[in-house]
Amino acid sequence: MTGAATAVDHLVVAAATLEQGVAWCEATLGVTPGPGGRHALMGTHNRLLNLGSAAFPHSYLEIIAIDPEAPPPERPRWFGLDEPALQARIAQTPALVHVVARSAMLDMHRWGLITVGHQPGDPVKAGRDTPAGRLEWQILLRPDGTLLCGGALPTLIQWSGPHPTQAMPDSGLALQALSLHGLPPRAREVLRLRGVAHREEGPALSAVIRTPTGEVTLHSAA
Repeated sequence: MTGAATAVDHLVVAAATLEQGVAWCEATLGVTPGPGGRHALMGTHNRLLNLGSAAFPHSYLEIIAIDPEAPPPERPRWFGLDEPALQARIAQTPALVHVVARSAMLDMHRWGLITVGHQPGDPVKAGRDTPAGRLEWQILLRPDGTLLCGGALPTLIQWSGPHPTQAMPDSGLALQALSLHGLPPRAREVLRLRGVAHREEGPALSAVIRTPTGEVTLHSAA
Protein backbone atom coordinates (compact mmCIF):
# COMPACT_ATOMS: atom_id res chain seq x y z
CA MET A 1 0.00 0.00 0.00
CA THR A 2 1.27 3.45 -0.86
CA GLY A 3 -0.28 6.58 0.62
CA ALA A 4 0.52 10.09 1.66
CA ALA A 5 4.03 10.73 2.95
CA THR A 6 4.94 11.13 6.60
CA ALA A 7 7.58 13.49 7.98
CA VAL A 8 10.08 13.37 10.83
CA ASP A 9 8.39 15.06 13.76
CA HIS A 10 10.86 14.54 16.57
CA LEU A 11 13.73 12.45 17.84
CA VAL A 12 13.38 10.86 21.26
CA VAL A 13 16.30 10.76 23.69
CA ALA A 14 15.52 8.81 26.86
CA ALA A 15 17.16 9.77 30.15
CA ALA A 16 17.08 8.29 33.65
CA THR A 17 16.25 11.74 35.00
CA LEU A 18 15.52 15.01 33.30
CA GLU A 19 18.50 16.59 35.08
CA GLN A 20 20.75 13.90 33.59
CA GLY A 21 19.23 14.61 30.17
CA VAL A 22 19.93 18.33 30.43
CA ALA A 23 23.55 17.71 31.42
CA TRP A 24 23.96 15.27 28.52
CA CYS A 25 22.52 17.79 26.07
CA GLU A 26 24.86 20.54 27.23
CA ALA A 27 27.90 18.25 27.04
CA THR A 28 26.99 16.51 23.76
CA LEU A 29 25.23 19.19 21.71
CA GLY A 30 26.62 22.30 23.36
CA VAL A 31 23.25 23.90 24.17
CA THR A 32 20.78 23.90 27.05
CA PRO A 33 17.41 22.40 26.14
CA GLY A 34 14.37 24.60 26.23
CA PRO A 35 11.34 24.07 28.44
CA GLY A 36 8.97 21.17 28.02
CA GLY A 37 6.21 19.92 30.25
CA ARG A 38 4.52 17.00 31.97
CA HIS A 39 2.49 14.19 30.44
CA ALA A 40 -0.12 13.19 33.02
CA LEU A 41 -1.28 10.28 30.85
CA MET A 42 2.15 8.65 30.87
CA GLY A 43 3.85 9.86 34.04
CA THR A 44 6.70 11.43 32.08
CA HIS A 45 8.16 14.89 31.57
CA ASN A 46 10.43 16.40 28.94
CA ARG A 47 12.62 19.18 27.64
CA LEU A 48 12.59 20.25 23.99
CA LEU A 49 14.91 21.73 21.37
CA ASN A 50 14.13 22.95 17.87
CA LEU A 51 15.93 20.91 15.16
CA GLY A 52 14.20 22.43 12.14
CA SER A 53 16.18 22.43 8.89
CA ALA A 54 15.51 22.59 5.17
CA ALA A 55 15.55 18.79 5.03
CA PHE A 56 13.45 18.30 8.16
CA PRO A 57 11.19 21.31 8.76
CA HIS A 58 9.19 21.46 11.99
CA SER A 59 11.36 18.83 13.68
CA TYR A 60 12.62 18.87 17.25
CA LEU A 61 14.50 16.90 19.88
CA GLU A 62 12.65 15.55 22.90
CA ILE A 63 14.59 14.59 26.02
CA ILE A 64 12.18 12.48 28.07
CA ALA A 65 12.30 10.82 31.48
CA ILE A 66 9.95 9.24 33.99
CA ASP A 67 8.50 11.97 36.20
CA PRO A 68 9.29 11.02 39.83
CA GLU A 69 6.48 13.27 41.09
CA ALA A 70 3.79 11.70 38.91
CA PRO A 71 1.69 8.69 39.92
CA PRO A 72 2.35 5.53 37.92
CA PRO A 73 0.26 5.48 34.74
CA GLU A 74 -2.44 2.89 34.16
CA ARG A 75 -0.60 1.56 31.10
CA PRO A 76 3.03 1.02 30.11
CA ARG A 77 4.82 4.27 29.35
CA TRP A 78 5.61 5.16 25.77
CA PHE A 79 8.95 4.59 24.04
CA GLY A 80 9.77 1.52 26.15
CA LEU A 81 10.67 3.61 29.19
CA ASP A 82 9.49 0.87 31.58
CA GLU A 83 11.67 -1.83 30.04
CA PRO A 84 14.48 -2.97 32.39
CA ALA A 85 17.03 -3.19 29.55
CA LEU A 86 16.46 0.42 28.54
CA GLN A 87 16.46 1.60 32.14
CA ALA A 88 19.81 -0.10 32.71
CA ARG A 89 21.24 1.50 29.57
CA ILE A 90 20.14 5.04 30.32
CA ALA A 91 21.24 4.77 33.93
CA GLN A 92 24.72 5.30 32.49
CA THR A 93 23.94 7.97 29.90
CA PRO A 94 20.92 9.21 27.95
CA ALA A 95 20.39 7.59 24.57
CA LEU A 96 18.64 8.14 21.27
CA VAL A 97 15.89 5.53 21.24
CA HIS A 98 13.26 6.46 18.68
CA VAL A 99 11.80 8.74 16.03
CA VAL A 100 8.22 9.99 15.92
CA ALA A 101 6.77 10.65 12.47
CA ARG A 102 4.08 13.19 11.69
CA SER A 103 1.04 12.09 9.70
CA ALA A 104 -1.88 14.08 8.35
CA MET A 105 -3.78 10.81 7.79
CA LEU A 106 -3.14 8.81 10.96
CA ASP A 107 -5.86 6.23 10.47
CA MET A 108 -4.79 5.51 6.89
CA HIS A 109 -1.15 5.00 7.89
CA ARG A 110 -2.19 2.85 10.87
CA TRP A 111 -4.21 0.50 8.70
CA GLY A 112 -1.49 0.48 6.09
CA LEU A 113 1.01 -0.79 8.65
CA ILE A 114 -1.44 -3.39 9.93
CA THR A 115 -1.97 -4.58 6.35
CA VAL A 116 1.76 -5.24 5.91
CA GLY A 117 2.06 -7.11 9.21
CA HIS A 118 2.88 -4.49 11.84
CA GLN A 119 0.76 -3.54 14.83
CA PRO A 120 1.56 0.12 15.55
CA GLY A 121 -1.02 0.44 18.33
CA ASP A 122 -4.23 2.35 18.82
CA PRO A 123 -4.79 6.11 18.53
CA VAL A 124 -4.64 7.80 21.93
CA LYS A 125 -5.59 11.42 22.51
CA ALA A 126 -3.11 13.42 24.58
CA GLY A 127 -2.29 17.03 25.33
CA ARG A 128 -0.64 19.47 27.68
CA ASP A 129 -0.83 23.16 28.47
CA THR A 130 2.06 25.47 27.57
CA PRO A 131 2.64 29.21 28.01
CA ALA A 132 1.91 29.58 24.28
CA GLY A 133 -1.36 27.65 24.53
CA ARG A 134 -2.56 24.09 24.66
CA LEU A 135 -0.96 21.35 22.56
CA GLU A 136 -3.17 18.46 21.51
CA TRP A 137 -2.39 15.40 19.47
CA GLN A 138 -3.26 11.80 18.68
CA ILE A 139 -0.51 9.23 18.87
CA LEU A 140 -0.41 5.51 18.08
CA LEU A 141 0.55 3.54 21.19
CA ARG A 142 0.88 -0.19 21.62
CA PRO A 143 -0.74 -1.60 24.79
CA ASP A 144 2.60 -3.13 25.85
CA GLY A 145 4.56 0.09 25.25
CA THR A 146 7.21 -1.66 23.15
CA LEU A 147 8.93 -0.23 20.08
CA LEU A 148 8.93 -2.26 16.88
CA CYS A 149 11.89 -3.00 14.62
CA GLY A 150 14.32 -2.02 17.35
CA GLY A 151 12.86 1.48 17.38
CA ALA A 152 13.21 1.93 13.60
CA LEU A 153 9.45 1.77 12.98
CA PRO A 154 8.40 5.31 13.86
CA THR A 155 5.61 6.05 16.28
CA LEU A 156 2.99 8.04 14.37
CA ILE A 157 1.52 11.30 15.62
CA GLN A 158 -1.10 13.69 14.27
CA TRP A 159 -1.30 17.18 15.74
CA SER A 160 -4.76 18.65 16.27
CA GLY A 161 -3.69 22.28 16.42
CA PRO A 162 -0.45 24.28 16.54
CA HIS A 163 2.79 22.37 16.19
CA PRO A 164 5.15 22.82 19.17
CA THR A 165 7.97 24.15 17.00
CA GLN A 166 5.87 27.24 16.27
CA ALA A 167 6.66 28.46 19.79
CA MET A 168 10.26 27.22 19.93
CA PRO A 169 13.13 29.65 19.39
CA ASP A 170 16.08 28.77 17.21
CA SER A 171 18.30 26.47 19.26
CA GLY A 172 21.41 26.67 17.12
CA LEU A 173 20.84 23.01 16.17
CA ALA A 174 19.58 21.51 12.92
CA LEU A 175 18.81 17.93 11.93
CA GLN A 176 20.95 17.26 8.86
CA ALA A 177 20.34 13.55 8.22
CA LEU A 178 18.48 10.57 9.65
CA SER A 179 19.00 6.95 8.63
CA LEU A 180 17.19 3.82 9.80
CA HIS A 181 18.14 0.17 9.90
CA GLY A 182 15.56 -2.59 10.30
CA LEU A 183 12.46 -0.98 8.82
CA PRO A 184 11.04 -3.53 6.35
CA PRO A 185 10.52 -2.38 2.74
CA ARG A 186 6.73 -2.76 2.84
CA ALA A 187 6.53 -0.53 5.93
CA ARG A 188 8.74 2.01 4.15
CA GLU A 189 6.26 2.04 1.28
CA VAL A 190 3.37 2.74 3.64
CA LEU A 191 5.10 5.57 5.50
CA ARG A 192 7.12 7.17 2.68
CA LEU A 193 9.09 8.99 5.37
CA ARG A 194 10.47 12.15 3.78
CA GLY A 195 14.22 12.75 3.80
CA VAL A 196 15.12 9.52 5.62
CA ALA A 197 17.73 7.04 4.35
CA HIS A 198 17.62 3.29 4.95
CA ARG A 199 20.65 1.13 5.67
CA GLU A 200 21.23 -2.63 5.61
CA GLU A 201 23.34 -2.69 8.79
CA GLY A 202 24.25 -0.66 11.85
CA PRO A 203 22.13 0.83 14.62
CA ALA A 204 18.37 1.21 14.27
CA LEU A 205 18.70 5.01 14.15
CA SER A 206 21.53 7.37 13.29
CA ALA A 207 20.95 11.13 13.35
CA VAL A 208 23.37 13.82 12.24
CA ILE A 209 22.80 17.13 14.02
CA ARG A 210 24.54 20.40 13.22
CA THR A 211 25.59 22.11 16.44
CA PRO A 212 27.39 25.40 17.19
CA THR A 213 30.68 23.48 17.35
CA GLY A 214 30.22 21.10 14.41
CA GLU A 215 28.28 18.01 13.43
CA VAL A 216 27.35 15.41 16.07
CA THR A 217 26.06 11.94 15.20
CA LEU A 218 23.74 10.18 17.62
CA HIS A 219 23.20 6.42 17.39
CA SER A 220 20.63 4.17 18.97
CA ALA A 221 21.38 0.60 20.00
CA ALA A 222 22.20 -1.76 17.13
